[in-house]
Amino acid sequence: MTVSTIKSRPIYPGLSPDLNARRNIIVCDKAGAAAVAELFSRAGSAFAERATIILADSLSATETQTLSRDLAPAAVEIQPTLADGIARLRQLLETAPMGLRLYAAGSEPLIGLVVQAGLDFSIDHLSIRTEHRGSLKRRVQCVHCKTFIEDVTTNPVKCTGCGLTLLVRDHYSRRLAAFQGVCIDAEVPGEVPPTEALYL
Repeated sequence: MTVSTIKSRPIYPGLSPDLNARRNIIVCDKAGAAAVAELFSRAGSAFAERATIILADSLSATETQTLSRDLAPAAVEIQPTLADGIARLRQLLETAPMGLRLYAAGSEPLIGLVVQAGLDFSIDHLSIRTEHRGSLKRRVQCVHCKTFIEDVTTNPVKCTGCGLTLLVRDHYSRRLAAFQGVCIDAEVPGEVPPTEALYL
């Protein structure tokens, strides 16, 4: 399989506390919650008291209790899906004060959507503190029909919109919060390499 050498995959340097922030909004999933707990252990209680955590994942009652305890004394809002979590983040950003610091920890789609929301509210992507944890799954946009394909773990992948088989490129769009997928057999229809599980 030929893959372009053009790579624009973001780099996630890890979470570090901004002790001068007036307010902290942190978005994470189950895997990212461990990174947030580590962040709190380095930052102290004053940091946590100025933090709101949006935990965007489906959790059991036991997981909810454990994570709420581990992330105390911050305010923890549990949202059942990533879409719900991002919708809640956008609500908070609408009334956010100056001196806000935004954080994201978890899967690449979660981080991408948090950064995209931040950009929509004029937060520079370089100021958003990020840490990848958990799955390597990707969010992919078909460049042909513009459909977004969520939770992609294989390359190539079939587009759920137009049905084309797509090569998942390492070209990432921050504006779209997605990697780009292009038709893999455009020159020789039907000539498709074996599917590989690359992003587990």
